Amino acid sequence: MKTMSDAIVVGGGPVGSFAALNLARLGAKVTVFEEHAAVGSPSHCAGHLSIRSLRNLGLYPLSGKIVENTFSMANFYSPMGTKLSVRLTRPVTCAVNRTFFDGHLAEKAEAAGVRYCLSSRVRSLLIDNGFVKGVNVEQKDTTEEKVSAKIVVDAEGISSRILRQTGLSTLNRDRLVYAVETEVENVKNVELDAVEVFLGKNYAPGLYAWLIPRLDGTAKVGLATKTGNPKEFLQRLMLKHPVASKQLGTAKITRIAFHPISLGGPISKAYSNGFIAVGDVASQVKPTTGGGVIFGLTCAKIAAKVASEAIRRNDVSSNYLQLYQKRCGDMLGFDFNVMLRIRKFLDALSDERVDKALRFCATLGLDKTLLNIEEIDFQGHTLLKILNKPAICVALVYFLMLYLSANP
Repeated sequence: MKTMSDAIVVGGGPVGSFAALNLARLGAKVTVFEEHAAVGSPSHCAGHLSIRSLRNLGLYPLSGKIVENTFSMANFYSPMGTKLSVRLTRPVTCAVNRTFFDGHLAEKAEAAGVRYCLSSRVRSLLIDNGFVKGVNVEQKDTTEEKVSAKIVVDAEGISSRILRQTGLSTLNRDRLVYAVETEVENVKNVELDAVEVFLGKNYAPGLYAWLIPRLDGTAKVGLATKTGNPKEFLQRLMLKHPVASKQLGTAKITRIAFHPISLGGPISKAYSNGFIAVGDVASQVKPTTGGGVIFGLTCAKIAAKVASEAIRRNDVSSNYLQLYQKRCGDMLGFDFNVMLRIRKFLDALSDERVDKALRFCATLGLDKTLLNIEEIDFQGHTLLKILNKPAICVALVYFLMLYLSANP
């Protein structure tokens, strides 16, 4: 058996690389095994991220090569075309090129001393006496090698193949939605500083559809659905939605990808002896939007801190690693609970009620109430901060009535 590192990270996506980077900065010797030939490829994520959250993680500003656009506005549409615009005082989100963003994090990790092994697929965990002791890796030449480490950080993504080998419960498959993500040319009638969000079951049952413009006239367009074929829903959006059809009716799709998204909240236990799961595999994804990058990066930083402490103490037992779950819960638990309830509310609304809700919010002037919002990731805490605003209280009462009328 080959010993390479204190820690092995499975997966070289942004969450895996950020975990590796933080582990290396804390003095650990780290190896990342990535099954693809290049970090960041293939890309299947829109890369729409909060500037504030990136800055808090020490990852902003980013170079112009990575950042494709920034946004200070969001337009929300009902299936009938009713529009609610929210314009903020400054840009609060950015669209990143995921290939470049992922590569940037990997470069930072390598500069900190992390070793990357590409075209290297982790086939299985090495488990001895109830402890994860390393991994069995298949290299690009099909040779297999056993590699030991003091701890394994699983950032494999939503497949959960490695996680299952620990006996831990995986994410809730009943709360998956299935996304299609495209890049398109020849987009018309869009505001370059605005993200377009299309709500309703007729076009994206279970989540929503999005249009994220780039400055060069192209855009990222996608949606996620609980039922049916996401590609068919995308065609319906582009050709039949009263607003999207005017923007995308003559657009040409230049790239398309498919992937599932978990909306069920974090798994109940993301650690075991010698093992920590982080990111999509641990369902650390916002139930409201399906965004997993920021919360995944946040938990990766926590995982690295706990893992490095465990390595120094020579105690990688489940009993010690439970600190990881506790610290993640302390930081994100309230927001996850609020977002799960918001998701339940949104799922209960018919398309007609979505239309009524947007009309009511526009009449109420909710856009002006939200003018100075900067925090879009920690939505539970954001809601607490604005509860003292009369328009928010009125809107919440109205939403409650909508929900109760939808669930008599």
